[in-house]
Amino acid sequence: MPSLDRGSNSIVIAGASSLLGAELRSLLEESRFAGVEFRLVDEEMAAGILTEAGGEPAVIRPVEEGTFDHAAKVFFTGSAEFTLRNLTAARDAKARVIDLSGTAAAEESTVSWFPKLDVLQGRTFPTDARVYAIPSAAGTVTASLALGLAKIGVSRLAVIHFQPVSEAGRAGIEELESQTGQLLSFQGMGQPVFDTQVAFNLLARFGPGSQHKLSVVRERLRVETKACLGKKSVMPALQLIHAPVFYGTAFSACAELAPGTKVEQVVAACEDAGFVIPADEGAGPSNVSVAGEKMAHLAKPEEDPARPGAWWFWGAADNIRMPAANAVKLAEMLP
Repeated sequence: MPSLDRGSNSIVIAGASSLLGAELRSLLEESRFAGVEFRLVDEEMAAGILTEAGGEPAVIRPVEEGTFDHAAKVFFTGSAEFTLRNLTAARDAKARVIDLSGTAAAEESTVSWFPKLDVLQGRTFPTDARVYAIPSAAGTVTASLALGLAKIGVSRLAVIHFQPVSEAGRAGIEELESQTGQLLSFQGMGQPVFDTQVAFNLLARFGPGSQHKLSVVRERLRVETKACLGKKSVMPALQLIHAPVFYGTAFSACAELAPGTKVEQVVAACEDAGFVIPADEGAGPSNVSVAGEKMAHLAKPEEDPARPGAWWFWGAADNIRMPAANAVKLAEMLP
């Protein structure tokens, strides 16, 4: 079992029981941090869960006094409320904080980061910040598209994201799986997580009894996008829709560009912003096809034949792998 000694090179994963926390731990163990001591902590309700770290059994522990002492880096991968309760303690311990929960993005001293953002912003990577924010996959996609299209004169941008149930954690996945089986078997349907039918259904909001609010996620997306854009591009109009899928975020976008803009210009701008655009004319990206991918995939943009200058975009990204991989890349860049 990993040592609990407070080594100065240790890494704390706060929110270790979450899907994002588990993915982050796995990727860290494949990186240059493979031999580092990991401290796995989470909410009281998750304390005591047996997992593994570095190939050895490990127990997730609650946050206690001294949890963050002498840690080199602290990753927050749990709920926004959990991060908010513990962010100050991590800062006070002088650790480098990398927040994946969306909590710190709005703070002026926080540096938002994802691959290509420094280039798109025209800035030098800031190595001296104490707190960094890794946007969600949806936030990364939105900011990347807005900043990439800014180079060819985007005047308006609207993006609709389709959110999978994995954003609500394992409980959300289990509820979709359970509802799907119950509906196909003509049985009564349980809905303790979302307080509504999420199987075979598209929704703009969950039931009133659900702790998960799409409006809250939508606001987080706006905050993340604004923090990444600065004054470099127009702020997109954003919408978030529940999709009855387990993993992967898909999105549709419409951008107003100058009439006469060529498809080659749009493709080049998107590729420069970090999107993968396949050369063939296959089925195109989907939440299934991007599973396990670290980059967002985009179908070839198409101009609306009825409205010159209006361009349509369709793409997808792995909502768990992408932010986790970006967090590891950031950690490897920090001194």
